[in-house]
Amino acid sequence: MKSNLKKTTLLLTGLMVGGKLFAQSPDTTAAGRDYVKPFSGGSQLRTWSVGVNGGMLTPFTIFGTNNSQDFKKPTEQIGYGAYIKDQILPSLGIQADFMRGKVRGNNSLADNAGNTIYSQYTTNINWSAALSANITLANISWRHEKPFIQPYLTLGAGNLNYTPKVTPPGGQETNYKTTGNGSINQVFIPVGLGLKFDLAPGVNLDLGYQVNFVEADNFDGLNYGSNNDRFSYAHIGLEFALGSRKKPQMATHNPVASMRKEYLWENQQTKTALQQEIDAEKAKNDQLRNDLNTTNANLAKLTTDSDGDGVVDVNDKCPNTPAGTKVDGSGCPLAKPVVYVTEEDKKVVKDAIKNLEFDLGKSTIREHSYPSLDRVANLLIDKNFSLKLAGHTDNTGSADLNMRLSKDRAEAIKSYLVSKGANASRIEATGYGQTQPIATNKTAAGRQANRRVEFTLY
Repeated sequence: MKSNLKKTTLLLTGLMVGGKLFAQSPDTTAAGRDYVKPFSGGSQLRTWSVGVNGGMLTPFTIFGTNNSQDFKKPTEQIGYGAYIKDQILPSLGIQADFMRGKVRGNNSLADNAGNTIYSQYTTNINWSAALSANITLANISWRHEKPFIQPYLTLGAGNLNYTPKVTPPGGQETNYKTTGNGSINQVFIPVGLGLKFDLAPGVNLDLGYQVNFVEADNFDGLNYGSNNDRFSYAHIGLEFALGSRKKPQMATHNPVASMRKEYLWENQQTKTALQQEIDAEKAKNDQLRNDLNTTNANLAKLTTDSDGDGVVDVNDKCPNTPAGTKVDGSGCPLAKPVVYVTEEDKKVVKDAIKNLEFDLGKSTIREHSYPSLDRVANLLIDKNFSLKLAGHTDNTGSADLNMRLSKDRAEAIKSYLVSKGANASRIEATGYGQTQPIATNKTAAGRQANRRVEFTLY
């Protein structure tokens, strides 16, 4: 009993937590989440819903005399179920139910000799399927916009598949039906009542009680007397409406509230229409003002030259050109002529490399190198070429000293060319020291070849 009570408590807690999670994100609209235009038809409401539930199964019911049943002492067991419902009318829905669980009882009636026939029975409800009518008793309220509680009744019929097992006093549990797998199919009549509470739009808490009348006397494994067996199912569950969350659920919808909203809105239509006319006139005036401002701005563009390139803005396809830039008729910079490095240009550079000499161990350029360097400077000025200078040394002396010497010699050449009018931004001077030899440093001729400054013209 304690184990069943614990299972039931966990089941109820899970259902309540699930309901609260759904209730945290309600569906609201500007007109009110339960508003539907009166006489607009059922398409504006959610009619389909699904439900899940769990609770207690017992052979005792609220109908008849329980002492006359085949077993005198019930034992509550866990059951669970689900259903899908179509609300065809505000107060009438048709639902298909499914249920599983166990029913158990102890201490059966005595036989003619006064002996207890069975000490216990356990019936496994393998599955049950029923089609029921669900009648909502109070979903229309003249006092509240949306009713919170919906009492309901259910009545249906279906098929029950169950496996009864009985235990004689001091004996072993056996199947009542000894053939096949021991299961029995039988018609049953479910009758129920309950209350549904609105947790959130389209989410309802379902508290129900159902008595199931089995059309046979073998449900408890004891075919005794003339009465058919029955059992009850007390449950708690959640119902979820299907469809768009913008639509209210038909079973919980209060059409009176929608009619009241419609009445209040009609009283406001005259005032709203008048305000709309005033707003429309204001909008026309604002549009005329905007059109005038646009016309004045367009006229100003005909004489405005923002970047001062001689082309007015309305015709300028390249606005914001730098000052002094030569442009064409559309205001775009004129393309610069492409200049190529010719063989004659390369010869000027080769002569400068050939005639280039420095004082020993220094970055001082000797005077006889000046004429060929002057021709390089004129080439850079006339054709706006760029030049890369790369200084190199042999391996005589330390690596740090050679790196500084190669850098200083390249910089010395750059300084000389700039002094002759060349653009400093187009000259790059780099020192590589002894890291990039082009000949062996083991001979004097090789070391002489490695002491060089390379000119790259582009």
